[in-house]
Amino acid sequence: MPRLLIPLFFLLLPLAEIACFILVGRRIGVFATLSLVALSAVAGIVLMRIQGFGVLARLRQSGQEGRVPGKEMLDAAMIMIAGILLLIPGFLTDIIGLALFLPPVRRFLWNRLMRNVVVVDIGGAGPHRRPQTGPDRTIDLDESDFHRDGPRRGPGL
Repeated sequence: MPRLLIPLFFLLLPLAEIACFILVGRRIGVFATLSLVALSAVAGIVLMRIQGFGVLARLRQSGQEGRVPGKEMLDAAMIMIAGILLLIPGFLTDIIGLALFLPPVRRFLWNRLMRNVVVVDIGGAGPHRRPQTGPDRTIDLDESDFHRDGPRRGPGL
């Protein structure tokens, strides 16, 4: 059922945006309405730049601490979606975009998402882990393990 609602949503969103344009245009005038749309696009670019740098700094910090940066990556994705929504002309998308820029809204969405997601650390390079490759790693091979003319073909290979 939810899969059927997605195309319906994309068909109804432009109609709802047009209806909002008409209502706002009647209330405040055409020039003011167009100015609000242009202002929201500029605000989206500015907010995406400011908050995007903050999220990148938090991503870098969590990587240096050896933590899985799941929340930071979701914040970055939501900020990018918020900026795109503010660039799209329309008041409904602007409201959703502005809401995604608010940290409490992103925290609420993170908490809702984490109820259904399991984050698994597959063992990246952290401050307490030794690197898997490097000059101090020695691999001891017997003659049967390595041949210059290629690997041995055994049964089933």
